Amino acid sequence: MAYIGIDLGTSAVKLIIMDRNGSVMRTVSKDYPNHFPQSGWSEQDPLDWYNRTIEGLAELIVGFEHQIEAISFSGQMHGLVLLDEHDAVIRPAILWNDQRTTAECRYLNEDIGIDTLNRLTANKALTGFTAPKVLWVRAHEPEHFARINKIMLPKDYLLYRLSGCFATDVSDASGTLYFDVEHRCWSAAMLDILGIKEQQLPKVFESFQVVGHLHAELAAKLGLPANVKVVAGGGDQAVGAIGTGSVDDRMCSLALGTSGVVYVATDTFTPDNTNAMHVFADGSGYYHIMGVMLSAAGSLKWWRETVLGNSNYSGLDGELAASQDNAVFFLPYLSGERTPINDADARGLFIGMDNATSSTDMTRAVVEGVTFALYDSLCVIRNMGIQVDTVRVTGGGAKNNFWCQLIADVMHVRVERLAQEEGPAYGAAILAAVGSGAFADVRSACHQLIQVQQVLEPSDTRVSYYRKKYGQFKEIYPSVQGLYKTLLSR
Repeated sequence: MAYIGIDLGTSAVKLIIMDRNGSVMRTVSKDYPNHFPQSGWSEQDPLDWYNRTIEGLAELIVGFEHQIEAISFSGQMHGLVLLDEHDAVIRPAILWNDQRTTAECRYLNEDIGIDTLNRLTANKALTGFTAPKVLWVRAHEPEHFARINKIMLPKDYLLYRLSGCFATDVSDASGTLYFDVEHRCWSAAMLDILGIKEQQLPKVFESFQVVGHLHAELAAKLGLPANVKVVAGGGDQAVGAIGTGSVDDRMCSLALGTSGVVYVATDTFTPDNTNAMHVFADGSGYYHIMGVMLSAAGSLKWWRETVLGNSNYSGLDGELAASQDNAVFFLPYLSGERTPINDADARGLFIGMDNATSSTDMTRAVVEGVTFALYDSLCVIRNMGIQVDTVRVTGGGAKNNFWCQLIADVMHVRVERLAQEEGPAYGAAILAAVGSGAFADVRSACHQLIQVQQVLEPSDTRVSYYRKKYGQFKEIYPSVQGLYKTLLSR
């Protein structure tokens, strides 16, 4: 049998077929446009998601049609999709990276109050979350708000169109700010605050649960069996963690993509009283704590390509390995920062250069600065009483040996690199397999399918060196924090 994983990203949908042994037999990717109607706005047409997905499915399944047993999903989180009583899209989807809801977040955090939000949802309001978007539509597009019959998240629109089931999962719902994360259900009090009804929201499932079957007409059109199961799926970070096998209690995955994510699975609900981290339900039946930085590998790309004009990364690992310890520091806040400082005004900064400083010294400072910023989130998680000693590194940065060893030394952890990395689409395929009964549960599936290729241990000498340098790094941001608003107001 075979299983399909569909990852609805911000720029493309990626589809894979996985067999029972975890081997990926084919992948297909289909792009779609982003729309930026005003500064700080970010939207997409849900019909583009559906049309590209159907095109991708038609290509993906050729030769495998009669082997497909189940389909599941991963998706960009926090987006707002609105349908009317005829299931027509009311307006373009407002995406996770849309910044129009500053006033709505201020209302939620200050007027409703962070303590209330914590009690109801375990998180405070951020511009990316869904609840502020609902308030924005209510305030600025009342004619659209009055037509709302269904409110859903991006991947749930695909699920609805493919199966007819109005459903979501606990991990994606956790990022709405109207979901009770601890009790894994919609928060009635938050729905009252937003002016919406539970009937307008999808039924909530665990990520590995079957919600229905593929539409008979669609299955016939694609040449698929009539009984293909549709499994709920989850938010991209939770499903991506499944794709790396980071599902056991206190396991950590660290994503070095354009943005950076520190993700720690936990067996128990553990609120963060500082509100520095996101506390969500996960895709395997438990919970996770997550820190997100906006410019991880993106900082390195900016430095190498925009500043140095060098898009060749083939020699970067050797260049960094040959570099010398130095006193140059970099704050990687090129687009502001989310966790743990939550400062939209923060910006990048080099400090410590002298006449002998080389471009290689500054390249190393960029990589160190990103690692220190990610370590900030891990330190908060450890301060919550959750000890982490192993990290699985994924994303483009995971290909760099120096960077992986740096993570081991800065964070004082064992770093594991995986034999195969297909990202959230692979996690979605695992969920499809679990939902169809191929595995007893998500954890056992990951234990059987995910293979570690290499393990890097921290060096005691380098741990000591970086403990001191990280302490110096921590002094820089508080020293310049007050300047950022002044600089941006000019």
